[in-house]
Amino acid sequence: MKIEIICDDKYEAQKLASLIFIKDGKETYITGILNVVNNELVISLKDKSAHSVLLKDEENVENFADFIQSVMDKEHTLISTRIIEHVVEIVKE
Repeated sequence: MKIEIICDDKYEAQKLASLIFIKDGKETYITGILNVVNNELVISLKDKSAHSVLLKDEENVENFADFIQSVMDKEHTLISTRIIEHVVEIVKE
């Protein structure tokens, strides 16, 4: 399954991609979504830190939350992330 999440800008896309997935170990760092405020998503990571990411709009926030939930529930695993300008393409199996 693949999804494209549109971020507010290129920096936010790079931040989101780096926070949720580490390619070498095929490891997912995100452990939860702490809060959603309009187009801002606050996520928690395995190291107990919290980070804010600005997406394009509330629809992208909802799409990301729906997509990543099965990964956080360990039903799916992330295979890859790819950044194309301000878009993050995320693939899970």
